[in-house]
Amino acid sequence: MDKYLKRFEQHIAIERNLSPRTVAAYMRDLHQFKNFLCQHEIVTSGKEWLPQVDLLVLRQYLAGLHKTCSRTSIARKLSALKVFFRFLVREGILTDSPADSLSTPRREQYLPKVLSAEQVGHLLDQPPTGQRLLVLRDLALFELTYSCGLRVGELTALNVGAVDFEDRQIRVLGKGNKERILPVGRPACSALQNYLAERGPLELHDALFLNQRGGRLTARSVQRNLKDRLLRLNLPTDVTPHALRHSFATHLLDAGADLRVIQELLGHASLSTTQKYTKVSFSHLTEVYDECHPRSRKDN
Repeated sequence: MDKYLKRFEQHIAIERNLSPRTVAAYMRDLHQFKNFLCQHEIVTSGKEWLPQVDLLVLRQYLAGLHKTCSRTSIARKLSALKVFFRFLVREGILTDSPADSLSTPRREQYLPKVLSAEQVGHLLDQPPTGQRLLVLRDLALFELTYSCGLRVGELTALNVGAVDFEDRQIRVLGKGNKERILPVGRPACSALQNYLAERGPLELHDALFLNQRGGRLTARSVQRNLKDRLLRLNLPTDVTPHALRHSFATHLLDAGADLRVIQELLGHASLSTTQKYTKVSFSHLTEVYDECHPRSRKDN
């Protein structure tokens, strides 16, 4: 099985040009499936395993996942299996895919965590304390995330040359290596300029955000630094960098921005992904209604 997995990894990484994170997720899910096959002695040395992987085996595997995984995780793992088996069909290794007749479980509906505009203002406007360079870096990080609605992976992948201060724009490489040009707010531009000025002479290919050792900042570090700042400011500590992206979209929608504009800004391939923010906005609307409408107050 390992030879097929290796060929598949090359296919999705090179031919399909999927992002490294997507490739890693697919391969992690497929190695989990391989472990299941080994445990059930479907994959053993000197034994052809492909003819034995039928619809019944796949259903048995998915049934086991329901004990430990969310429906969203199961849907992703099933997607990896479907892509893998279709690859085997395309290569002529299989005549048809045993995974194609499996239906994807309905994903759980959830409302993304968001901060209020007042909470975001408190996060960004309060003067932080600490080493000046790191303080300026973190402020620029959070300003830019909220200003542009960036994914944390997009944020940490940025180079200095991606920012156009004259036109207040930034060039971002999103999922599927799709590039988009985003406007940057004046506070974010100012925070970035202050941080970069403190760093000294720079090259366009230099990483935009560095850690204390001078290497490119990681997503884990961004998360940790945000949590530390939230804790110091007595703000909700379950907020992630992605919550700033959610807040960006929700606050634009609340202010009357068109949903398709928000879709473009976020880099969503499908409008249905962006539509979840209408539920967040409506949830906020309901809270305001319940609080303010004379015939809806709880003490009536």
